[in-house]
Amino acid sequence: MKINLKNIIGLLMIASFAACSTNHNDKTPLAKVNNVFLYKEDVLSLMPKGMSEKDSVVFVSTYIKDWAKQQLLLQKAKINLTEEEKTKIEDLVNNYHKDLLANKYLEAIIKQELDTVISREELENYYKENKEIFNLKEALLKFRYIAFNDGILNKKELTSWFRDNSDKSNAALKKQALQLNSFHLNDTIWVRYDDIKNHSSFLGSYNKNKFLKKNRYFKEEDSVTTYLVEIKDVLLPGETAPFSYAVPTINSMLLHKRKLQFLRKIEETIINDAIKQKELQLYD
Repeated sequence: MKINLKNIIGLLMIASFAACSTNHNDKTPLAKVNNVFLYKEDVLSLMPKGMSEKDSVVFVSTYIKDWAKQQLLLQKAKINLTEEEKTKIEDLVNNYHKDLLANKYLEAIIKQELDTVISREELENYYKENKEIFNLKEALLKFRYIAFNDGILNKKELTSWFRDNSDKSNAALKKQALQLNSFHLNDTIWVRYDDIKNHSSFLGSYNKNKFLKKNRYFKEEDSVTTYLVEIKDVLLPGETAPFSYAVPTINSMLLHKRKLQFLRKIEETIINDAIKQKELQLYD
């Protein structure tokens, strides 16, 4: 059936007329599947605010159709499923409901009381004691890089600033940022090789074996662009990840461990308090 405003208005008028002859607790029925009603007030309460007239029509029509389909399937299921199957489903739903409530309560306690700050000492100790689990699966680099079009900027001046690598020279390069094709000037952080390739098509296509060599500077030029690259340090797959790179992973691991310990403590406290207050009795 074609969806338009007249369809919905007509449906609402019919529903209003039907409501006059049947007791629906001052609600206006929109649809019925056997003895189950869908009411206009319930549908309108779910409708997002600020919808256009056209979108409102589509929303109401779609909701009625989905509701009817769900009710028909539900009633068919009740008729055709065995009592044992229905009981299993009810048990699953009840258990899921209980778990949702309990987990929501525990999450609230964790949010209020769990200390989520992992000290640097904890991070360093864990790293030292578990270095073997931090072997790299991919290459890491500390590098600097700029690319610029010839003729737009002073090539000699840019090259001099780049090679100098002082705070003053880097500040001068950053002032030209809008005119650079791309750049990366922070050589104090470790970057994944796969992420480096995303900086430019040039970096992605450059020979990997030549690229992964520390303390190396090179310049490449094509018909319009100059590329300046300086590789400060390289770590290859199989080597131990540096502490600074491993910190986010260690922090997540320690926080997860602390959370589990906190949950066990809460559960033990709840049980012990219930026994003391005689809310829980354990029989032999």
